[in-house]
Amino acid sequence: MSLNNLKPASGSTQKLGKRVGRGEGSGKGGTATRGHKGAKSRSGYSKKIGFEGGQMPLQRRVPKFGFKNINRVDYKGVNLDTLQELVTDKKIKNEVSFDNFVELRLVGKTELLKILGRGKLETALKIHAHKFSATAKAAIEAAGGEAITL
Repeated sequence: MSLNNLKPASGSTQKLGKRVGRGEGSGKGGTATRGHKGAKSRSGYSKKIGFEGGQMPLQRRVPKFGFKNINRVDYKGVNLDTLQELVTDKKIKNEVSFDNFVELRLVGKTELLKILGRGKLETALKIHAHKFSATAKAAIEAAGGEAITL
């Protein structure tokens, strides 16, 4: 080891980068590498998301259409044939609560459940759900079951 090969431990020193705006004598004064005029030369400048240098942004060029109803209530549908399949697989007995639907992963615990009328139900079931279609309710009651709205 000698004076010509001394150096600090790796990672202990970091370059601070150029110190701009510290007077003309430094060589980085004046505009402080920002160029002349324009938004980018000003303090407090931040580019907006989607800004395209003054060109009309894509978001505003593309035509808008349609309608999104903010009051829409979304239901997760489960059909009668699915329920009948669960009965034949012996996964459900004579009563099906909302928690059973969540356990069977037919619906999420924060979702709303609607029983739909596709298929045939041959077993008398007591079903708890947020909503029932007219055909599903009629089929459940025809099979001797009960449709209970939550």
